[in-house]
Amino acid sequence: MKNTFIILLSFVGLVANSQKVKIVVALDGSGDHKTVQEALNAVPSNNKNPFTIYIRNGVYYEKLFLDSAKNFVTLIGEDKFKTILTYNDHSGKLSPSGDTINTRTSWSFKIRANDLTAKNITFQNDAGFTAGQAVAVESDGDKAMFVNCRFIGNQDVLFTNNDKSRQYYESCYIEGTTDFIFGSSTVWFEKCHIHSKKNSHVTAASTPKEKEFGYIFNDCILTGDTSLHNVSLGRPWRPYAHVVYMNCFIGEHIKMEGWSNWNNTDNYKTTRYAEYKNYGPSSEPAKRVEWSKQLTDEAVNKYTIANVLNGWNPQSEKF
Repeated sequence: MKNTFIILLSFVGLVANSQKVKIVVALDGSGDHKTVQEALNAVPSNNKNPFTIYIRNGVYYEKLFLDSAKNFVTLIGEDKFKTILTYNDHSGKLSPSGDTINTRTSWSFKIRANDLTAKNITFQNDAGFTAGQAVAVESDGDKAMFVNCRFIGNQDVLFTNNDKSRQYYESCYIEGTTDFIFGSSTVWFEKCHIHSKKNSHVTAASTPKEKEFGYIFNDCILTGDTSLHNVSLGRPWRPYAHVVYMNCFIGEHIKMEGWSNWNNTDNYKTTRYAEYKNYGPSSEPAKRVEWSKQLTDEAVNKYTIANVLNGWNPQSEKF
């Protein structure tokens, strides 16, 4: 009986290990694959088991795509400053097929899969300061989590492009020029560093009217290049844009009125822009536009991660 029990335990262990696949990407050929796309291709279609891809240091110049059938993927970089996934497509550029690239096709990495987790990676679009719209990451899947990652580019860097998507970013660095965090998803940013490189707009949310929550920034730091003093916290891409900054440091690059409308349209009349207990040189509530709000202690109670992300608490899943 004792030997049978030991054999049974060994079998259970083998099954558990077989359910969690781990492969290595290395430019020098020392891993299972030389390119990240090869590793993504290795994820089985209709995947239902954890699949971990460890990426060694290097600059991976690839236009990456993770299909919607390849769920439960975890990407782990060796070093967030040295593990770099980058490409340089941008609006107006011609693709290899001869099509003109636009915002929605400019991505360096497009993620359609659900339950994607990434840690210690730089995601970049290096098209250049004057290239126009140039997305580094288009994140479309549900329950996407990024921890200790960097998002580098200029205009339209991080595209959260699915109103049914819930996303979570913790201890990430995001930099850009215009509308560099934009889209319709529900997203929680926790302890992130948001850096502006142009007198323009940090966010361009397009939250649907029926969605209660859009972008929530909690305990984040907003900084800008030293020459900047006219950056807005956001402008409404769609009329019911929802953006909230809570307990955030607001640097002097942010203009005192805080927010901007969308090219003098009426979008601002129905925006849901709010702040709560922000601090720093450009955080003074009295100088904000009249169509933004300061949340009360009572109103802020509903802004918990689990409530905003509709029952999903990624902090319990962090690795």
